[in-house]
Amino acid sequence: MNLTIENILLIGSLLLLLSIIAGKTSYKFGVPTLLLFLAIGILAGSEGIGGIHFDNPETAQFIGIISLNFILFSGGLDTNWTSVKPILKEGLVLSTLGVLLTAVSLGTFVWFITDFTIYESLLLGSIVSSTDAAAVFSILRSKSLALKSNLRPSLELESGSNDPMAYVLTIAFLSLVTNQDQSLFSIIPLFFKQMILGGIAGFIFGKLSKLIINKIKLDYEGLYPALLIALMFITFSATDFLGGNGFLAIYICAVYLGNQDLIHKKTIFKMYDGLAWLMQIVLFLTLGLLVFPSQVFPHMGIGLLISLFLILVARPIGVLISLIFFKMQLRRRLYISWVGLRGAVPIVFATYPLLAGIEKANIIFNIVFFISVTSIIIQGTTLSVVAKWLHVDLPEEVKPLSETEKIILNLPKSALQEIEILPGFYAIDRRIIDLNFPKSAFVTMIKRNDKYIRPGGSTEIRANDILMVLADKQEDFIEVKNCLQNSNNTLNS
Repeated sequence: MNLTIENILLIGSLLLLLSIIAGKTSYKFGVPTLLLFLAIGILAGSEGIGGIHFDNPETAQFIGIISLNFILFSGGLDTNWTSVKPILKEGLVLSTLGVLLTAVSLGTFVWFITDFTIYESLLLGSIVSSTDAAAVFSILRSKSLALKSNLRPSLELESGSNDPMAYVLTIAFLSLVTNQDQSLFSIIPLFFKQMILGGIAGFIFGKLSKLIINKIKLDYEGLYPALLIALMFITFSATDFLGGNGFLAIYICAVYLGNQDLIHKKTIFKMYDGLAWLMQIVLFLTLGLLVFPSQVFPHMGIGLLISLFLILVARPIGVLISLIFFKMQLRRRLYISWVGLRGAVPIVFATYPLLAGIEKANIIFNIVFFISVTSIIIQGTTLSVVAKWLHVDLPEEVKPLSETEKIILNLPKSALQEIEILPGFYAIDRRIIDLNFPKSAFVTMIKRNDKYIRPGGSTEIRANDILMVLADKQEDFIEVKNCLQNSNNTLNS
């Protein structure tokens, strides 16, 4: 069946519905949701019962990049800076040196056991060198896996920030395959340019995005998430245009925004949480449609050998050497090594050799696909079991909530106080978002002229308003009162 304008919406919506229903019951049988999305795409494809012919790597790559934007941005929004800060150095080392060591060790192994050239082998190693953000975010959160010692922030930080490194290595070694006269050292300037510009652009666009979101006055709350989507794509495309790494830029931008006071932050988080799931489904369905199982089967033997080497040797080498200078229990290092999930990102990166038209592009794509599937099956289904074996899991009753869960659930605080806005207060005629309240305190209701107003970040305070404030502790109320009374407390907002 060929996709047409007339039937694409019907077929797409049916596949989406089927994926959601399948995902609802998947974990009862211990099957990762993402694997079912991929399987549905394969079954709907040209060699499956659906018979949909889809053989367009360029379109698949475009859909993949769009989807990864949403997935990485959502993961960044959900990253708590307080939790990440203590493990920032180890996360950055894992996402750079760890990825490089994994790519080189796996590439060397591929070179020894295949007829690939050294650059083709390193290209394959680079494509599968990073942990997949979609797989890690999805499986950790859907399993509600609680881990000790900042393990979860470490894993999510690594998976969210190491795709840029894998992307740079993929592009670099692809250029070496297509231009044999190029020197290996020529990729070093490309690496620094991509990473430095990507990091700087991400932070700058993050600050600009916060300013735009909080200063612009839109008539409808639903327009704010749409505004952030526009800012997200501007961040990615502008950074890429300047020669930086767009994936790194949007992740840093999202981490910054997720830890700031934003107007309608709850609405934004709700929407991005849903969009991230939608994009994961779309991405895996698309990649499933792109795959021809008959072309994968001939490479299953070599693919399994490479996959096992990646899981049991290359990934542990990358993790253990990268973390050698950090004080960390061996069981924690081993668990980080095991959560080296490969998913959709390597398959998306594997479309680059296809579009470049290199000789072994189809073989690389099919091997990468098989590696991703085996990784999700072997590692994705055993995360909880391995966590228990290594004693790095937490009891369910002490499981910490993610940032998205905290914001969306809008959990009650430990105390409530009413604060009257007297004439002369600094807060008069100023928006709540601009008052720099402590993060653990917020205004739940405003009583004004015997009427009750449900406030948002853009709500302006008036004289004689009575604010109902929820907070965790007494010190927070003191700080809130200072913010309302004095201008000095808002200088850093």
